[in-house]
Amino acid sequence: MAMNVGSAGSDDDPMMEINTTPLIDVLLVLLVMLIITIPLQTHAVKLDMPQAVTEATPPEESTVVQLLVNAEGLAFWNGEELPDTAALEERFLASVGGVADPEIHFRPDRNVEYDHVAKILSAAQRAGVVKIGFVGNEQYME
Repeated sequence: MAMNVGSAGSDDDPMMEINTTPLIDVLLVLLVMLIITIPLQTHAVKLDMPQAVTEATPPEESTVVQLLVNAEGLAFWNGEELPDTAALEERFLASVGGVADPEIHFRPDRNVEYDHVAKILSAAQRAGVVKIGFVGNEQYME
């Protein structure tokens, strides 16, 4: 509440009106906050979710290929040693052309240089292999 302390007039009576300026300031701040937060509450994220498709027949079992790389950088395709990266790339190309892509379980040795692993992964990518996974990762825990 405000009082008129030093008035120039002859009235010595206190002023009995409420100062509404702070009240209006607070209400304007609340109104601005309300205007800002309302669009955030009504904002929706649109996602295209995949639809479930039921198949009458079970999916075909894909073949599993064990791809091993030893510490010297030699690659083994299901236990058969491959002489170089070109032979490995031929195997990748031959395996991708079928009806069901094979699952390639890639197991690099713990002591193999990363260069050998990168070359094998790039050969798989060039051939179009989509089902490749690292197995035997427990050897890296120690």
